[in-house]
Amino acid sequence: MCSENLAIGLITMPLKVERQASNSVKRMQGSMTILLAMLFISVTALAAPPVDPSREQVIKVAAQIQRADYEGDRGALNRLYGELTPIAQSTKLASRVRYWRGFALWRRTMNGFNESVDPKGLEEDLKQAVSEFDEALRIDPGFVDAKVGAISCLSNLLFLNQKNAARVQELVAQAVPLRKEAEAAVTGESPPPLGAWSYLLVRSPGTGMQPGQGDGDGEEGFGGGSETERSKQRSAGTFVGEPELLAALAWGNLHRTTPDLNAAEEYARSALTLVPYWHYVRDVLIPQIQEAKKKPH
Repeated sequence: MCSENLAIGLITMPLKVERQASNSVKRMQGSMTILLAMLFISVTALAAPPVDPSREQVIKVAAQIQRADYEGDRGALNRLYGELTPIAQSTKLASRVRYWRGFALWRRTMNGFNESVDPKGLEEDLKQAVSEFDEALRIDPGFVDAKVGAISCLSNLLFLNQKNAARVQELVAQAVPLRKEAEAAVTGESPPPLGAWSYLLVRSPGTGMQPGQGDGDGEEGFGGGSETERSKQRSAGTFVGEPELLAALAWGNLHRTTPDLNAAEEYARSALTLVPYWHYVRDVLIPQIQEAKKKPH
């Protein structure tokens, strides 16, 4: 899979990290250098305790993080990560602050896969994002969105560490319990509300949406994927993550063994109608679809 496809490709992969890990170990052996980062803290910062952000401030920064993600603004995502100061108390707001800090780095990495970014830098962001999600879960163990964010980051760390068998096994050991907990939470009698990417990850097709797979109905593999189901949920005000779902359907139809390029473009343009400033769909996915249409079939 080329790096341009990772932002949707890895997001739409099922939470079956055992298979991904075993395949990675079989394909490659060796090791990958891990960048060691040093954290410099000034004497002034140590002397002055951080001021806890208000709920309104957290909501404001979270909205900016979501916008920066769509725009592919990795610099803004890094800056906004720093603007959210961790809260000392173990409160629900503290867990959400940690979640949004992790989300900013997670999405910064996913956007980075579409650019010529040093893999070591991507790995450091993913590792720090996992730490933020872990802290959110320490405070609120039932926070499914944090579990899903951690799972996605661990899956991408698996991708970056394919040559390191020991590291792969370590990452699998972290991801599998989280996956089981997330799946159990969303299949219970009272599933919790989920963020857009969380919804997409836990509702992704069991076979995965990797190149050469997903040759069944391109909609039915995704929970709420059919237009009829989307219309019902939209009317009831319960639809979650429609732009992300449409983009995933576009990616899936592009990468089927027998691509449905017209459907892929229709889904992509529908996603772009909802989020006109979505960098990945506008500048990466749609051009890929249009380029595929030029090739003989």
